Amino acid sequence: MGALHAGHLSLVQQAKKISDHVVVSIFVNPTQFGPGEDFQEYPRNLDRDLSLLEESGVGSVFIPEVGEIYPAGFQTYVTVAELSQKLCGVSRPSHFRGVTTVVLKLFNIVQPESAIFGQKDVQQVIIIRRMLRDLNLDVELIACPTVREPDGLALSSRNQYLSKAERKAATIIYQCLQWAKQRVERGETHSARILQGIKDRIERESLARLDYAEIVDAGNLNRKANVENNSLLALAVFVGKTRLIDNIVLQCR
Repeated sequence: MGALHAGHLSLVQQAKKISDHVVVSIFVNPTQFGPGEDFQEYPRNLDRDLSLLEESGVGSVFIPEVGEIYPAGFQTYVTVAELSQKLCGVSRPSHFRGVTTVVLKLFNIVQPESAIFGQKDVQQVIIIRRMLRDLNLDVELIACPTVREPDGLALSSRNQYLSKAERKAATIIYQCLQWAKQRVERGETHSARILQGIKDRIERESLARLDYAEIVDAGNLNRKANVENNSLLALAVFVGKTRLIDNIVLQCR
């Protein structure tokens, strides 16, 4: 959706490794924003984005207008039913319907062989992968690791919203992920105890408020009472008014 950062550019570099022509779409998609969310305020800097992409050697940039993607009378949407109702789908019930609809339209327009997405938006990756499978789409989805700041904060366009104090407070998210990872590596497998520890840590940070913390199966996003190898720990945390997400794959010792 634009406001490009090093995380986005890492996806470009991965795409260049596997393809002789890379297309980047830039489109702030209105249908994935709910009422009262930040569609109007979402950071936009097209000139800077285009300069970064040119420096990165991108072959084409697709920048459609809203009316091109959603013409007058538009009424067809794509929904991945169960997966879209979990994790972020609880507090953002229409979000993933907007994501899957626009991604399918972009795939149909661009006709890519492969599509590169970031692991930070792990639920999005899982949902799009299911859509590809269910609708027999001949597109390979490649998920790339989350790119982080030196203090661990996952890169996100929404980080621009954070004040200096909030930016410092936001490191609690990565700290919680690392704490959980260490607990599991030391033998803790009871999900409830891990999640309670995360909640306690978030509550001690006055500028942060937990939206959700869940340990789930990385395939179907069902909650897991006990951690197994490749279980997914996903967090959504409000830092001030800014909602940030992050995740980690847990491995038992």
